[in-house]
Amino acid sequence: MNLLFGVFLPFAGTCAGAACVLFVKDKIHPGVQKALLGFASGVMVAASVWSLLIPSMDMAEGLGRLAFFPAAAGFLLGVLFLLVLDGLVPHLHINEDQPEGLKASLARTTMLVLAVTLHNIPEGMAVGVVFAGALAGETDITLMGAFALSIGIAIQNFPEGAIISLPLKSEGAGKGKAFFYGVMSGIVEPASALLTVALSAYITAVLPVLLAFAAGAMIYVVVEELIPEASQSPHSNIGTIGFAAGFTVMMILDVALG
Repeated sequence: MNLLFGVFLPFAGTCAGAACVLFVKDKIHPGVQKALLGFASGVMVAASVWSLLIPSMDMAEGLGRLAFFPAAAGFLLGVLFLLVLDGLVPHLHINEDQPEGLKASLARTTMLVLAVTLHNIPEGMAVGVVFAGALAGETDITLMGAFALSIGIAIQNFPEGAIISLPLKSEGAGKGKAFFYGVMSGIVEPASALLTVALSAYITAVLPVLLAFAAGAMIYVVVEELIPEASQSPHSNIGTIGFAAGFTVMMILDVALG
């Protein structure tokens, strides 16, 4: 029960955020959107450091001076994984007119959803691999530490759900359809998390690499997408303030609960 609650908590955050489209008449103010994107970036960076990279290196301390190697290798593989997906999956970022990925005759709304779905994949992997580590019982990762990551991602998923569903409404989708698309953009999180947990018996040996892999994938999303969108002029400092707030919240959660 604890496992299912922890795995589906981030998805609940996405659903709650997407539900904003049912109650908010207008689209998100650009300043608020920048603050929310910055907040999400801060949470993801802090989670990558405290919940993923540091445990990865701690688990590999038996390698001595090479304890950095599993974390470094996994991190770069995670970046490469998202780089490949970014180049293959047709998607469109918010406030952009030029789609990325392979050319495809997809509706604009579909490509907007795919853009958010892309960076929900590493978040789901991160939750899954941390819970797998906690359940393995052979690592320093605790169940409360896993819940800290789950709670942090759930918090940052709330604005993400709103950021995807409200623009979809402004693109012409009805409230119900915009809410549905917002929800579906987050369904990959529990799916990828449960798959990772299901394979936990086979991945314990490479857990340090997988932890860093999830961190690399999330950092790619932050640097390639979230921070540029949060830093667009004017008033780019709003995104910076949001980043600081998100980083602080996730750091507190991880240290207090982990």
